[in-house]
Amino acid sequence: MNPTSAADAVALGPTRQGRLLAAGDLTSRELTEATLAAIARENPAINATVAVFPEEALAASDEADRRRAAGESGPMLGIPIVVKDDIDIGGKVTGLGSRATSTPAAADTDLVAAMRAAGMVIVAKAALPELAIFGFTESDALGITRNPRNPAHTPGGSSGGSAALVAAGAVGIATASDGAGSIRIPAACCGLVGFKPTQGTMPSSGGWHDLSTQGGLAARVADSALFLETFGTFPTSVVDAAAVDPAPLRIGLSFSGAAATRALPLDPRVRAALERTAEIFRAAGHTVTEVTVPYRLDSKSLTVRYLAGIRDVARETDDPTRLEKRTKAIARLGRPFGRRSIEWAKREGRKFGDGLHDRLGVDILLTPVMSGPAVPVEHWKGKGGLSTVISMNAFYPYTAQWNHAGTPAVSMPAGVTAEEGLPLAIQLIARRNDDARLMSLAGQHERATRSS
Repeated sequence: MNPTSAADAVALGPTRQGRLLAAGDLTSRELTEATLAAIARENPAINATVAVFPEEALAASDEADRRRAAGESGPMLGIPIVVKDDIDIGGKVTGLGSRATSTPAAADTDLVAAMRAAGMVIVAKAALPELAIFGFTESDALGITRNPRNPAHTPGGSSGGSAALVAAGAVGIATASDGAGSIRIPAACCGLVGFKPTQGTMPSSGGWHDLSTQGGLAARVADSALFLETFGTFPTSVVDAAAVDPAPLRIGLSFSGAAATRALPLDPRVRAALERTAEIFRAAGHTVTEVTVPYRLDSKSLTVRYLAGIRDVARETDDPTRLEKRTKAIARLGRPFGRRSIEWAKREGRKFGDGLHDRLGVDILLTPVMSGPAVPVEHWKGKGGLSTVISMNAFYPYTAQWNHAGTPAVSMPAGVTAEEGLPLAIQLIARRNDDARLMSLAGQHERATRSS
């Protein structure tokens, strides 16, 4: 008799699922059937899927079981996964949360091809806002995706569908992408680990003029590390790093954001979560001091890449006339930016990230992810393009600058609000290519908070 039932294993995440599969306590087909059942049970309340692929998934799980029976092993062999609907699965439409796309993809994108080669089982595609623009997952094409922690609130965006499914326990891991916070914001809204790796480490990345990178959403640090290491390229093992505490670090606590106008006041509950985290790190032997990050003109150059990237994606849709009115308005804002402006903006982002930690005298930055817990659904309903961008930026002024810099950053759960039962979160940011040390600190934070 299996020590863990297939239904119980669905939410465990790939690290522990893989151990059960390797030990023969569970088959991939059993796990896939249970995952499909969990999605069918949980999705009606959260509206997080675009499509579910039961026949293809069960066939892939049978193939994974055959591969294991033939002696093959692998950390992701037979593990179910949900794919955010912004990367290509051959023969399927990459919907991008829009009615403007309709042509099936000719082939798998690199990340999907690598997942198939590793034996992962793609069970569904996850919802996102149109063209992955927004920090909430609502669209004319797909409706409202809700937060399983409190359905009256958003799961964030743009990887909101992925986050909602993982947080609901319907799947152990889902792909996510991050061009301005789209891994970390949903993780913060839903109480997950959201690790944005160094730009250039993951396949199928580079959208929005190298602001965007691929990654995953999971409930635990070890699962995030396993996914990244299986498919990415890192100078040091992030899986090994996740399991050990780092040497004493200089951590800079910063409350400064990069808003186009003015950041919203920080919710006292978020501030308290950051201060608690600072004390946890001090108790672990790290030095924590408050610092101010100098943004200067970086917000302007970041805006060039963001708006030009949206403009380009909008132009590449099958029928741009079918885009939402708000999306069209935001895409128009990117019209003035040509190649020279974009190259200047990319250089400015690199310049901002180069040596920043050294100038501040820190190894890691500790900041908010967003100004408060997840906002109610339809919080931005009815706003125009520019007003939506400005208002979102005021609430989410802590994430996009690290896409601009290309540095790794992770959102970590840091408590729950007493009033709404919504997760609180903190963000940790390292130097470029220092993903392993960042993962190590994230693992230490998780161990300290889960045991407290």
